[in-house]
Amino acid sequence: MKLKAIDLFCGCGGLSLGIENAGFEIIFANDIDKTCLLTYKNNFGLDDSEVYCGDIRLLNEDDKLFKNKFKDVDLVCGGPPCQGFSMANRQRVIDDPRNFLYKEYLKFLKQTHPKFFVIENVKGMLNKINEIVEDIKKYLGDEYCVAYSLFNVKDFGVPQSRERLIIIGNRLNINSSKIIDNIKSRSASIKKFALGDAILDLPELKPNRIKNSSKLENEEVGYFKVKYSYPITEFNSFINNGKVCDFIYNHKNRYNNDRDIEIYSRLPQGCNSLHESISDIMPYKNRLNIFKDKYFKLETNKICKTITSHMRFDCNMYIHPTQARGLSPREAARIQTFPDWFVFYGPQNNWYKQIGNAVPVKFAQIIGEEIAKCF
Repeated sequence: MKLKAIDLFCGCGGLSLGIENAGFEIIFANDIDKTCLLTYKNNFGLDDSEVYCGDIRLLNEDDKLFKNKFKDVDLVCGGPPCQGFSMANRQRVIDDPRNFLYKEYLKFLKQTHPKFFVIENVKGMLNKINEIVEDIKKYLGDEYCVAYSLFNVKDFGVPQSRERLIIIGNRLNINSSKIIDNIKSRSASIKKFALGDAILDLPELKPNRIKNSSKLENEEVGYFKVKYSYPITEFNSFINNGKVCDFIYNHKNRYNNDRDIEIYSRLPQGCNSLHESISDIMPYKNRLNIFKDKYFKLETNKICKTITSHMRFDCNMYIHPTQARGLSPREAARIQTFPDWFVFYGPQNNWYKQIGNAVPVKFAQIIGEEIAKCF
């Protein structure tokens, strides 16, 4: 039998997919975002009884689920959104009303009593880590051995800089610090990839100069889905686990005005808004000290900056290194190590939001593999 896992605040499923690749079966997932769950259900093949779209506070009140579906769960994982983790905030984490989702996550752990749990969150959570460990003990008692560490996913084959705090707890009398150390040790044996490895084998796209053209599809601006024969590369094999994909999905460009396209074209790789090549057409000249990274052209031979959900507004900070446009959603997904067969649904700009909020799949897989070894 496969190990059973639940993913809370699952988003489009980056953490779930990594855990699944590691040998777990996702038996249940929760998120409040309908569009994310549309993507999730279509890719994981779960039905409505296996995915809960709604507030976790209501989920925590469903006694029937906890008595039946959530019995004997091996792993609960998730990244509860938390806003109250600054050093300046003197209020206890558990009492800060902005952190109610974190509190509900601990309530869910208390009710399910899983063998393992994983909390994935932003670096800022480290500011309050002592309080967080205390809160975990308050809700779960001393039964769980808890350890944590800050990781940068670039060390695990993911071609971007992205720091994340990982907290692991278990009640199997296993030293969680050893699991953390085992995850870290995996870095030495994993090939490191640059941005060019991740995106330069995809079809070239031309700038899209037509406003309100989200439904436009052709060879120049790209397609939601089109037949494609991928070159065989090391990175392709890495993200696809050797599986061959015959289509390319979500590789579409979106509208940009002529000024932005000109900036994209002129700016050298590795340069930002302050570069002299665009000084005559750069907007916000009186606030360049604030907007120096308003535009940034990525570098082929280096890793990408952190992929974020801000890309749904524009990709000016993520200019393609060799083409006069921002990164496409497919390119962003590859940088997050989603496999090529994984399809994003909903409006085009929402694809970026889903991708930017996801846990990089290959990093999640390593966490899952090291936990699976404990069984």
